[in-house]
Amino acid sequence: MIDESKPIFVQIAEQIEDDIIAGSLAEEGQVPSTNEFAAFYRINPATAGKGVNRLVDDGILYKKRGIGMFVAEGARARLIQVRKDRFRDEFVRPLIAEAAKLGIDPDQLSEMISTEGVSA
Repeated sequence: MIDESKPIFVQIAEQIEDDIIAGSLAEEGQVPSTNEFAAFYRINPATAGKGVNRLVDDGILYKKRGIGMFVAEGARARLIQVRKDRFRDEFVRPLIAEAAKLGIDPDQLSEMISTEGVSA
């Protein structure tokens, strides 16, 4: 499960985000503790805490003193919007630019995407 190409704390944050987007971690639901993440991934609890705290800093999670971490209200919608924006910037814009270089017009590009989507 650990991907050597990126820091473990980033992977933990992304896994929590994925679980929120998928609905397996509900808004206002409790998130596993840093010790649980540390035991599961066999890492230092401080590393797990760094991933969780990143999401606290982003307003995705919040702390209830003495109880644990919880998913913030509206977190799923915010994460989806962030991911959509990133998808547009990392994939759609470069795709459109490359299509323009190759003389592929928007209708042709749309047809290519539609055709590919059917076979996927």
